Amino acid sequence: MAMSRRLVLMSLASAAALALAGCAAESSGPGGGGAPATGSAGGSTAAASCTPASLQTHTSGTLTVATDSPAYPPWFADDKPTNGKGYESAVAYAVAEQLGYTNSQVKWVVAPFDSVIAPTPKNYDFDINEVSITAKRAQQVDFSRGYYDVAQAVVALKSDKYSKATTVAGLQGAKLGAQQGTTSLDAITQDIKPGTSPSEFPTNNLAVQALKNGQIDGLVVDLPTGLYLTSAELKGATIVGQLPVHGKPEQFGLVLEKGSSLTSCVSKAVDALRAKGTLAALQKKWLTSAAGAPELK
Repeated sequence: MAMSRRLVLMSLASAAALALAGCAAESSGPGGGGAPATGSAGGSTAAASCTPASLQTHTSGTLTVATDSPAYPPWFADDKPTNGKGYESAVAYAVAEQLGYTNSQVKWVVAPFDSVIAPTPKNYDFDINEVSITAKRAQQVDFSRGYYDVAQAVVALKSDKYSKATTVAGLQGAKLGAQQGTTSLDAITQDIKPGTSPSEFPTNNLAVQALKNGQIDGLVVDLPTGLYLTSAELKGATIVGQLPVHGKPEQFGLVLEKGSSLTSCVSKAVDALRAKGTLAALQKKWLTSAAGAPELK
């Protein structure tokens, strides 16, 4: 069952008594770059011109953006989506600017994850909430092009010898674990292919506890979750590195009401930001895709 990383991090944080997204269980539909997003592209109903004057937004002259509450780092900063800090807040404002809206013309509202992916009328123009694009979800909502390509990462305690691995081959002898039914577990079996079968856990909480207890040498999670775990949840842990992304990566997409007339324009804005290198720059700044998380060759 696919789920938002926000929900997984909330679960992890609750277990640790911290008020602070795991891996989606379904693999992504679209590919990277300009590959079409899964679901309606809004082509038949798209506004003729992607400008505030022509876009049929929820409120005329305003771009209403939704996310869940609380809003956690590294996606947001200080639980304030309005400050433009954190990857998703920054992306939302970049999309708005690409469409011709000023920061003062962006309004934020709260939308719980379950309501976002439900086939119900929306009181916002798009939602940004670490939602993985899947074909199943695209039957109920529209997605923009992907604004983040999700990489998997290996997390280990610094005291473990495998924390010093610099290649995928260097993890061959490690006992690795991940949550059941996730792309992280797939990454172990398909990319790392360790000598011993991976440990599967019903929840990420149990997987994290197993790492703490030394039952496994490394835990595979998506990179954003790994960044959170090593900074707030797992004392003395480190990101060993990112696993290479093969084929069509799992992606996060902006969520719109099914059949929205805005979908095409929003996707074009995301495409433009990717082409200009804006998304890459924001990822480097807010998700530290390079610093502290080297790619394992």
